[in-house]
Amino acid sequence: MHENFFHTLKVYYEDTDAGGVVYYANYLKFLERARTEALHSIGYSNQKVKKDFGSLIIVKACNIEYKKPANLEDQLTIRSFVKSITKTSFFMNQIITKGDDIIVEAQVHLVFINDLGKPVKIPDEIYSKFKPYFCDTIKT
Repeated sequence: MHENFFHTLKVYYEDTDAGGVVYYANYLKFLERARTEALHSIGYSNQKVKKDFGSLIIVKACNIEYKKPANLEDQLTIRSFVKSITKTSFFMNQIITKGDDIIVEAQVHLVFINDLGKPVKIPDEIYSKFKPYFCDTIKT
């Protein structure tokens, strides 16, 4: 069984449209914040990854399904886990819930790249710290 990262947030006025509903593009920001906090929870930041390994973690693709709306002042929880991994990238599934309701499901393809934008091997140090959060599916 794999582990999950959990991140909670509150919906602010700036996150909503005129009707008080979260604007669809803001869910991408919520997902990014959760991934950043997941990285932080294992002792890294995007700046540290760049400084220590000369790498950036970029989003190559994102598939997102909006199931139900979130509204002003809702409390949301984002559950994130690594679904599969290759030598240079991984797929992270992220689920946003409001109470017991799933409101958004996303699969994000993340790639480690160098300063030239070329894919590079995921650093062993990062891989080993993320390992408990991987599903059993590992691709080569």
